[in-house]
Amino acid sequence: MARTIDRTTAGVYIIAATPFTETGAVDFDSIDRLVEFYRGSGVTGMTILGMMGEADKLTPEERLAVLDRFMARAGDLPVVVGVSDAGIASLSDLAHRAMDNGAAGVMVAPSRGPAREDRVIGYFHQVCAALGDHVPVVFQDFPQVTGVSVSPRTILELSRDLAQIVMLKHEDCPGLAKISAVRSAEANGFPRMSILCGNGGLYLPQELARGADGAMTGFAYPEALVGTVNLFAEGRIEEAEDFYDAYLPILRHEQQLGFGLALRKTILMKRGAISTAATRAPGPKLSAIDMVELDRLMRRTELKLKALG
Repeated sequence: MARTIDRTTAGVYIIAATPFTETGAVDFDSIDRLVEFYRGSGVTGMTILGMMGEADKLTPEERLAVLDRFMARAGDLPVVVGVSDAGIASLSDLAHRAMDNGAAGVMVAPSRGPAREDRVIGYFHQVCAALGDHVPVVFQDFPQVTGVSVSPRTILELSRDLAQIVMLKHEDCPGLAKISAVRSAEANGFPRMSILCGNGGLYLPQELARGADGAMTGFAYPEALVGTVNLFAEGRIEEAEDFYDAYLPILRHEQQLGFGLALRKTILMKRGAISTAATRAPGPKLSAIDMVELDRLMRRTELKLKALG
């Protein structure tokens, strides 16, 4: 069984796609292939049932089935499970199912509603009380989607007062100053938090330079994230940036709001990780010209990597 996440967790926790068949059913065979694809890319762990995993489009029964299949295949690969839900009872039930299956922790975003920090604080105290202090929690800070901005001070105080909140999944944008603020406060007495960053990896080198411990995002070339994080950890900063830069055009292309999921799943399909690029309706689909653009970017990426040696 994989160990649980803690305040020192580092590396790349890839946000896993949820594969579907062309008819919209969950593709369980592709889940198995996808896990092995991620494992072969050298990731530290996976995060499932996240926003990129289309968890909000799954029925409650499907969420449990997807959870069980990923966990059965993951083996010793640590898995964080997104459990955000409108109701704390449902959130708690899924979280305990995940932990009973060997999950490394759970990820929770602030509930949608008025962007008041006292409401966020009260919510996370309720969540942690329902989970129990044995369940490690990732605070997902993604105000572009939740509509709830949370200050570094509030995140730090929650992590101090609720010791099970051990990780910040950082996706605020612009957000580099938030990483610096968290690390600065830790130097002045607040407990350290692991910081893994999202936003598709678009700002990863700068985030690592500010003190992030790695990435938690879903780029369809996970080896790009792994290589960048590893080179940074070895102090080979210029090499890390050169390596990362080879992927930047296709990474940027994949970051198109709403449409990027279709691009990401198409790349995963072309790389043999899943059978189809289908998204759960309502979802985007690539046109013929979109496919031509993507094929060209994939070819250019391969050429750039060859040039790097």
